[in-house]
Formats: sequence, structure tokens, C-alpha cells
Amino acid sequence: MPLVRRSGLSVTVRRTRIKALQKFFTPKTVAIIGASATPGNVGNILFRNFISGKFKGRAYPVNPKYKEILGRKCYKSVKELPEKIDLAVIAIPAPAVPKVVRECAEVGIKNIVILSGGFKETGPEGAKLEEEVVRIARENNIKIIGPNCVGIYDSRSGVDTLFLPTTRLRRAKPGGLAFLSQSGAFLASIMDLAAAIDIGFSKAVSYGNKCDVDEADLIEYLLYDEDTQVIAAYIEGLDPGEGKKFMEVISRVVAHKPVIIVKGGKSRMGGKAAASHTGSLAGSYRIFKAALKQAGAIEVKGFQEMFDVVKALANQPLMRGNRLFILTNGGGLGVMMADAADENGFEVPELSEDLQRKLRERFPPYFITHNPVDVTANGTAEHYGYALDVVLPSGEVDGVVVGILFQTPALGIEVVDNLIMAKRFGKPIVVVSIGGELSRQISKMLEVEGIPVYESPERAIRALATLRDYARIKEKFGGGSS
Repeated sequence: MPLVRRSGLSVTVRRTRIKALQKFFTPKTVAIIGASATPGNVGNILFRNFISGKFKGRAYPVNPKYKEILGRKCYKSVKELPEKIDLAVIAIPAPAVPKVVRECAEVGIKNIVILSGGFKETGPEGAKLEEEVVRIARENNIKIIGPNCVGIYDSRSGVDTLFLPTTRLRRAKPGGLAFLSQSGAFLASIMDLAAAIDIGFSKAVSYGNKCDVDEADLIEYLLYDEDTQVIAAYIEGLDPGEGKKFMEVISRVVAHKPVIIVKGGKSRMGGKAAASHTGSLAGSYRIFKAALKQAGAIEVKGFQEMFDVVKALANQPLMRGNRLFILTNGGGLGVMMADAADENGFEVPELSEDLQRKLRERFPPYFITHNPVDVTANGTAEHYGYALDVVLPSGEVDGVVVGILFQTPALGIEVVDNLIMAKRFGKPIVVVSIGGELSRQISKMLEVEGIPVYESPERAIRALATLRDYARIKEKFGGGSS
């Protein structure tokens, strides 16, 4: 995506900001400060990630206790390393961190991830340590992610500072979702789930106390990241002075990429927990919610809904209107989809007499030809394909939710091909399929082809509503409707 001038920031300034974060994700050389020879230790897992994973650069262990770690020479400090380092990853006790950051500054390291906890989230003494780290970093033009985080995962470059072993935390495959989280545990859980349900990540970042690089910086960086299609973030709170910058960045980004927000700390008790977790101020949820909407972000209730909308946004065209076509082989399922459509503000228009006549030409007389269209338990894959071929190009609807109950013996697996063929009409298609093993197998076949499948009408319609709402957001913020 080309760099453009927005909000008074020149191309040069924006390029400089982006370049400052680039080496977090694509370093050629990495120093693991606190690397360990003890299996299962955080420092051991970290170093192993870089030398045994996808990372193609050079990784150096740094720890004065060892001469060798995992068959590689270990260095006493960053001052002894044989070449310039693009990224330092620090995993040592908090009191030792300022000294190490100062040493990084002395050898010209400009990007640091601090995984260590024990900073402002622990109270006044930890806050003083964090302030010292920030002072050293700013005096030396160093960018820091953390502290109190699990850091970065980049599915393509192989940067992986997640200190949880792959036997416990499966890494997500490459994909179009970038996920940001103040909480490292939440990020780990989300990634493990994403791997299980076959959703791909471009990047994932846990930024913890965000003493320097914050969510606004990362979201702005991801705007220009070619691997990222959808940006999602779990946010506990914004500190004083951060709100305006955060909302301004989102309003620039949403013209080009959707920004999905999961908010933690909504309640009084949740806000109290957030303060002790990452030292963030949760603030008034009502104000935050209103500001998100004004900025063009899409707020979701939790991680399941986040994945639901991400599946749709990453794979389907946007919905350019509000008219929904419902096609099903179960009358009750059609009613539930119509209810969910109404709750999400959709219009379910009556099909014109001309369209209904065309449907009746190929349908048995007991099929329902008004919207929702019900092909009943006798509906075949051919009936589904014909209905989609007649209605979708008609200009009377803007998207379709297809209910498929595979328990009916008339419906064959060929319906997958019919749905794939219907993509040619350029309108969003989501599927509701409820059932056991057969349903799951066929659902996976559809999702491999980019057609998202949901196990309830409510989840499918909510995802479709996001395609409609984001089309409106893009148009409002100058990105067009497609």
C-alpha cells in the first residue's frame, strides 16, 4: 500500500515511524539476553525458537553464566557480539534490565523486546524501574515493546519470542490476521485456538505495559504491512493522553483495513483487575465504546465473535447494501436466521414475482419460494445451486446466508461445488451448518475455499453484519465501499 499524506504527517515522517518498527518483525540478527541451557527455562525456549524454527537470520545467546547454549557460543554481554544486532530480546530479572538496556544503547541496538515482568504492574518500585528504562531508551532513540509481555510472533519471518513451548502452544499458520494484545496469556490462548481452527496469522504482538510502543503505533504499522488484511486487538485500557492518538490512528487505518477491538476491563471489577495486570487504566467503558464507534473500529464481545467476523472479513467481499437472501433446507432454521437478521438490522425482502416464477419452474410445488427460500428436507445440491444462480445476480439482494442441514438424505456433498460457483457473483456468502462429524467435514471443505461456516444463525448473521458495517465505515472514512 503506498504511503500517503494524512492528518498533517508527511510521507517522510510516516516512513520514518514505520521503519523504526520494521526490525521488530524482520530482523537479520537477534540477541537473546537471558538465554539459558536449562531445558524448559524461558531463556532456553526463546533461544530454541530462533535456532530451530523458521527464523532465517542469526541468533546469539547472551548470558554470563554459560560458554555454550544448544551448541552455540554464548556471550557474556551484547558488547561481545560479533556483529550489529537488529533486535534484542530481554528475559532477565527486572532490576537488571536498565543496565542491559544501557549496554544495548552503547552498541547501537535500536529495537528491544522486554519480556520481563516486575515493572509498573507491581507498584511504585516497579514503576521507577520502568521509568528508568524509558529514559535510557528515549535518550538513545531506542524503540521498546513491553515490558511484562510475551512479545512478537511473525509467521513469515520466523521471529518468535513467545516463551511457551510449541508442545503446549501451537503456532498459527501464515494468514491475514494481525492480533495485538496487552495480555500475553490471552494472545497465547487465541493463537492456540487459531491453530486448532485453521485461522492464519500474519503477526501477533503482546505489548504488556507498553512503556514505549503502544497499540496505536502497532496499528499504524500494520496499515502498511502487506501480509495483514484484518487487524484485531485485545485492549484493557488506555493511559491518560493516549486516547486521542489511538482514535486518530484507527480513523486513518479503517479506510483501508478493518480494525476489530475486544475490550477488557469493562466493569468496575474488570477495570481493577486490568490495573494490577498491566498497569493500565481501564477508564469509562461507555466513553471508550462511543469513541471506538466514532473512529470506525468494530467492537466485538469476545474472542469467539472476533474469529467469526475475521473469517468473513478475510475471505468474503463486503456487503454493499442491507438486503439479505436466506436459503435453507430447514424451515425452523430459516425462521431463526430471519430473527437474527432482524436483530442485526437487515432487510429480508420479498422476492419479486419474476424471481419466484423462475424458482417454481424447477422446484416442486411444496418448496417455499418467498424469502426465506426453503427447499425442505427434499432439497438437493442442484436445488441450492439453481436458487443461488437465479437470486444472487438479480439485483434484488446484497448477500446470502445459506442454511445447510446435512442430516437430510437428499442433500449431497456436491452442494460445496454449487456454493463455490456462487462466489462468481461477487456477493458475500456465509453458511450455517449444525451437526456432527459429516457437517464438520463439509464445513472444512467450504472454509478451505473461503466460505465461512458457523454453527448457529446468530453467529453467521453477526459476521455478515460486519461485512455490511465495514463497507459503510470504509465509505465514511474515504476508502470506498468495496
